[in-house]
Amino acid sequence: MSQLSFLCVSTYFKGEAFLRACKELGNTVYLLTVEKLANSPWPFEAIDEVFYLPSEANTSENLDRMVVGFAHLLRSRKIDRVVALDDFDVEKAALLRETFRLPGMGQTTARYFRDKLAMRTRATAAGIRCPAFSSLFHDQSITDFLNATHGPWLIKPRSEASTTGIKKVHSLDEAWEVIHGLGDSRHQFLIEQFKPGRVFHVDALSVEKKPVFARVSQYLATPMEVAHGGGVFRTAVLPFDDPETAALKKLNEAVLDAFGLQFSASHSEYIHCHDDGQYYFLETSSRVGGAHIAEMVEASSGISLWREWARLETAMALNLPYVVPPDQKAYAGLIVSLARQQWPDLSVFSDNEIEWRINKEYHVGLIVKSPDRDRVLELLDQYMHRIYDEFHASAPVPDKPTN
Repeated sequence: MSQLSFLCVSTYFKGEAFLRACKELGNTVYLLTVEKLANSPWPFEAIDEVFYLPSEANTSENLDRMVVGFAHLLRSRKIDRVVALDDFDVEKAALLRETFRLPGMGQTTARYFRDKLAMRTRATAAGIRCPAFSSLFHDQSITDFLNATHGPWLIKPRSEASTTGIKKVHSLDEAWEVIHGLGDSRHQFLIEQFKPGRVFHVDALSVEKKPVFARVSQYLATPMEVAHGGGVFRTAVLPFDDPETAALKKLNEAVLDAFGLQFSASHSEYIHCHDDGQYYFLETSSRVGGAHIAEMVEASSGISLWREWARLETAMALNLPYVVPPDQKAYAGLIVSLARQQWPDLSVFSDNEIEWRINKEYHVGLIVKSPDRDRVLELLDQYMHRIYDEFHASAPVPDKPTN
């Protein structure tokens, strides 16, 4: 197999399994990260060289610095592929590909996987149902939108991850108060109608715009509920033969096709609305899902999304076929919470179904696995009550992301 050179961009500490797998495949692996993560436990044995940015921010100054630095790097090193391992690095990787004419997702397509306004306009154009939304560009259009829809509404940053920066408003006056408070950054936000319902995520690997693997799960406590209500994060794999699973896979395939995802891992979210019984697209991303969802998917399927993404990228670069490993199809569930204790004693959880335990300060987290989905849900419910009683802590959602 020919050796390739990958520049992996990760300004948050993640993607260790991708880096290791990429190296094991015989590739040269470069990492572009930020100075404050220099001492993080990266798998340096799998990385040939590390380059640093002063900040993860996608400001024009920081991006210009990155482009100039990459130009100097290319004078002595050949780079075949640039891969963004985190949401906030998608723009960086796309800019490098566009500027230096490297294969892969360019800036226009990248916006569909980072910019929530671009996502919604593209999905709507493709006939995919979204909650009613409006940009925040034109005053009268915003007022017309608020008068034409009923509250509550969510005012969301267009390019943040998870629930960071989201504000929930309940009246026209409250909405305008928040919008005015955004000042000159107002154009970087959108407003959409809040749709109460059950929220799902589909974690997939795609080749030639078609998912070759997809795992459908339901948030038992949504990221927004956890971030804004101080709850315990829980999610579990849906029944494999359920019509809802099939419907969500079909919807996810339509989204990824409309957005032009050629080959990548992806994490997408959908809601089944209580009011009208319809499925709505919420958002997508061209990366592995965070919050330890990848570990849950691996427990359920035996497939490491990070590792397979590295195999997929390598195969596509070499114009070779990619074959996903067999899916083990077990049921799995994940529960994670902030903890009062610096290092919680997780040995108090001793059920045989426990597949994984978190190892992180001030966090408690477990993944359970079973051939019986009801047993997974039973354990998650038991653990939730126990975590609330013995471990749980909460913190306000940040207005801006933190590492």
